[in-house]
Amino acid sequence: MAMDVIDYRILGNDMQYVEVELDPQEAAVGEAGAMMYMEDGVEMDTIFGDGSAQQKGFMNKLFGAGKRLLTGESLFTTIFVNNGTGKRKVAFAAPYPGHIVPVHLPDVGGTLICQKDSFLCAAKGVSIGIAFQQKLGAGFFGGEGFIMQKLEGDGLAFVHAGGTVCEKVLAPGEVLRLDTGCLVAMQSSVDYDIQYVGKIKSALFSGEGLFFATLRGPGKIWLQSLPLSRMANRIVAASSYAKGGGGREEGSLLGGLGSLLDGDND
Repeated sequence: MAMDVIDYRILGNDMQYVEVELDPQEAAVGEAGAMMYMEDGVEMDTIFGDGSAQQKGFMNKLFGAGKRLLTGESLFTTIFVNNGTGKRKVAFAAPYPGHIVPVHLPDVGGTLICQKDSFLCAAKGVSIGIAFQQKLGAGFFGGEGFIMQKLEGDGLAFVHAGGTVCEKVLAPGEVLRLDTGCLVAMQSSVDYDIQYVGKIKSALFSGEGLFFATLRGPGKIWLQSLPLSRMANRIVAASSYAKGGGGREEGSLLGGLGSLLDGDND
């Protein structure tokens, strides 16, 4: 089955949405709950898996749905088909502040590895699977990066990055270390592993954790300045602080001690 070729516009600044224009009988697939609006003539259906060509037959569809379940996503994907006579539009909204990144899969070798919560929507025909990290370190300590999604095909896919997007192209052998949650997506040619920080004092008191993600080129990567997990932790910490239960050092082991020393808990 050939990929649907879709036209699109990305609108907004820090709370973006993507408007996809569909020709008659063209379709797009979206993550559950991502749809913002759709014009008359566009019909929505819920299907097992992702609706790609690989899922002909019940068992293949069941396997595709199971792969999505492993990444923490719904068993179902929503498909939007233009059954009208002219062009129709459907829009998908980002789930939290950040930016939408369009990726033409042939430009990255036909495969994109992305965080399991970053996929937003794609042209129908894009396969949405899983990408296990084979290395033991990545498996046990990778956090957000252990089980990632794998998008395959020759069409457009849209991923969402929290905060500001940073695009980098790593040369062969070039290494970049980062917080695991800051990785949005990467080409399949990029090697991914988890590395121990090395200095126990830095690990315990910096609030950055014991492990970093290590990316080794060649390939293109997309980073985000505001991972959803980091924003959620700050909201929880601020809520606790407002109730008198936290201080400014909530990201490290100094949290309780710091609260006593800074005079916030009179």
